[in-house]
Amino acid sequence: MYRFLARRLVQSLVVLGGLSVLMFTLLVFTPGDPVEIEASVNPDLEPEDIARLRAYYGLDDPVYVRYFKWVRTVANGDLGYSRTYAQPVTRLIKQRLGNTLQLLTGAFAIAVTIGVAVGIYSALHQYSVTDYAATLLSFVGLAMPTFWQGILFILIFAVWIPWFPAGGMLTPGVGPGLPAVIDRLWHLVLPTLVLGSAGMASWVRYSRSSMLEVIRQDYVRTARSKGLPERSVTRRHALRNALIPIITLFALSVPAVLDGAVVTETIFSWPGMGLLLFQAVLGHDHAVAMAVLLFLAVATILANLLADVMYALVDPRIRYE
Repeated sequence: MYRFLARRLVQSLVVLGGLSVLMFTLLVFTPGDPVEIEASVNPDLEPEDIARLRAYYGLDDPVYVRYFKWVRTVANGDLGYSRTYAQPVTRLIKQRLGNTLQLLTGAFAIAVTIGVAVGIYSALHQYSVTDYAATLLSFVGLAMPTFWQGILFILIFAVWIPWFPAGGMLTPGVGPGLPAVIDRLWHLVLPTLVLGSAGMASWVRYSRSSMLEVIRQDYVRTARSKGLPERSVTRRHALRNALIPIITLFALSVPAVLDGAVVTETIFSWPGMGLLLFQAVLGHDHAVAMAVLLFLAVATILANLLADVMYALVDPRIRYE
């Protein structure tokens, strides 16, 4: 296992390096640059000032030179300085990371618990009304884009039925302490439901298919023929083996949920990493955009590594030499 983990870590570093090159190149070749944006809003800048700013930011250097400068600063623990927010990128990410983790935790909890439970129940009651309803709703969830679902939720639950706020994180004028906590949770309901329901459809389909495949195996029939209760057959023999493909979905869901967080946070104006990335790309704040993209890449790689380790924990037949 340790040799496998060491090999996977080396592979992950290689993949992370390739992703960083790709992300940096795409950002550099995005039309426009920070100096052009600053010149467009400040007509008093002279051509000499523009040339001096481009030299100061290193925009005239070749792409590979700018990339290796960025790698050197990141290796020293410095993620750069945000020109848009006028503060270090590290401090900016610390301010936003907690908000994103709150959103992702709630969304994952909704998607996994409800999705897996509904999928397993649907498989155990195949061709029932519940099964057909779960299948229909899961297909609707898979087909509906996150941005459209977010707008629909705002229209229904914030405009037509004003139960929840349409966006933001706190209501102006709310005092600190418990009222602020309750108000934040109230603002978190709609974005969490949108992001969680977007992933719930996949969990329902995967868990249903996995459970249907397992309950038809010979060892499950043998367990039933021995007279074991159906609940024991389901929990001890079927459920554990059905979890193996679902672990794969866990690894695949991490990048999907992170991508969905960008859209969800933008729609609901939730001040997290997703909204920060959206604003950084629009404002050509490359230091912030690269830091957030690097965080997303690391999270995705770690999720895949965790899935490989969980395989061995769930299935004793799997051994990594």
